Amino acid sequence: MPLILVTGATGQVGRRFTKRLLERRATGTEVRVLVRDEERGAPFAAQGARLMAGDLREEKDLRRAMEGVHAVVNIAAAFRGVPDEEAWAVNRDAAVALGRAAVEAGTSRFLQVSTNLVYGASRGRPFTEDDESRPGGPRWGAYPAAKAEAERELLALHREHGLDLRIGSLAFVYGDGDPHLTNVLPHAAAWAGSRRLAMVHHADATQALLRLLRAPGGTAGGSVSGRKYNIVDDAPVTTVELFQINGVPLPEGMTERTDEDPWFGIASNLRLRDELGWRPLYPSMWTARDAGVL
Repeated sequence: MPLILVTGATGQVGRRFTKRLLERRATGTEVRVLVRDEERGAPFAAQGARLMAGDLREEKDLRRAMEGVHAVVNIAAAFRGVPDEEAWAVNRDAAVALGRAAVEAGTSRFLQVSTNLVYGASRGRPFTEDDESRPGGPRWGAYPAAKAEAERELLALHREHGLDLRIGSLAFVYGDGDPHLTNVLPHAAAWAGSRRLAMVHHADATQALLRLLRAPGGTAGGSVSGRKYNIVDDAPVTTVELFQINGVPLPEGMTERTDEDPWFGIASNLRLRDELGWRPLYPSMWTARDAGVL
């Protein structure tokens, strides 16, 4: 019976993905959820998931979690507000250790959830998946640096040990009641009104990750194995629009500021569209607003 391990299931992305994964799992597929707090994992148990209490950073917990697993979805992340050492321990060290454990266990596929912040410095055009990571830019720090290192080391496991790796690189995720749209405002208050933010709705992030998880692997032409996919909608939102959609007055001086780099943080979704047939249900934040799913 196929068994899927999900890490990071209680985070903003993880809990929405895991809920939909459980609702749409194929007959005979089981889902194991590794959580540090079983109480927070209770909604998944109610949907039929197997809960396992443990910490991804502990080797014994990691190896227990990997027993009998056919596929891994690694959504675990330490993001804003955590010490740098924790960001490195979760986003790089634990992810790579999980990849190595997957190789040892003979796990058939490994989906690493990453971030478009790994691209770092702007290229004067939308980022593509073949762009290397270049440290720099206003949102660079331990989180994207650690995620970029994890991508590199997991890709090495793919090349050298046959790990069937697929990477989904998320833009700014919002919707389904996620407070991100509100929480970003204090940071955005100092931005130019014309600065753009690449976005993706949770429903579209989930459908992209499910496509990556279910796509054939191996070495045949057209395989997603060893490839990365940007997960981002069709219409970056401006800072002014972020405040408008939250119904908050524009900060003083915002409309007088100029954006020095209109391409910072903007990524292309063409590979995901062309290779996996993905289309966003909510191609813009305004579409999501009109559908009542913010």
